[in-house]
Amino acid sequence: MTVPSPEFVAGLAADAEAAGISGLVAAAVIGHDGRTLLVRRRPDDYLGGMWEIPSGKVEAGETVLDALHRETAEETGLTIDQVTSYLGHFDYRNSRGGTTRQFTFAVTVERTGPVVLTEHDAHQWALPGELPEVSDAVRALLTP
Repeated sequence: MTVPSPEFVAGLAADAEAAGISGLVAAAVIGHDGRTLLVRRRPDDYLGGMWEIPSGKVEAGETVLDALHRETAEETGLTIDQVTSYLGHFDYRNSRGGTTRQFTFAVTVERTGPVVLTEHDAHQWALPGELPEVSDAVRALLTP
């Protein structure tokens, strides 16, 4: 695994913008004891009830890595210790009808709990072979 450099990640964002992608999202795969942290969208939210990895929008003036750290802390209360690798990206239709590109990174955290949710209604540590209702793209990222 190669730790992604800020220059590499900036290139990913530039490629997405050149392709006409309207939104960028940073996502964290947080592992512990062979399990991955998943959070569930609130029932009244876009794609309500769907499980996902912690992720969020890259704000104006923010890098993808800045957003990764901020969103992980905001959504889970956990602090990223290290970004260990880039796992890939996928595009999806967002709630406004545009296309969003999610960049996904494997990370380690300073501690794995407590998980404090602010935007989701539940969390779980799931084994790759026992994932709840996640998108096909997330399933592909998390299963060998």
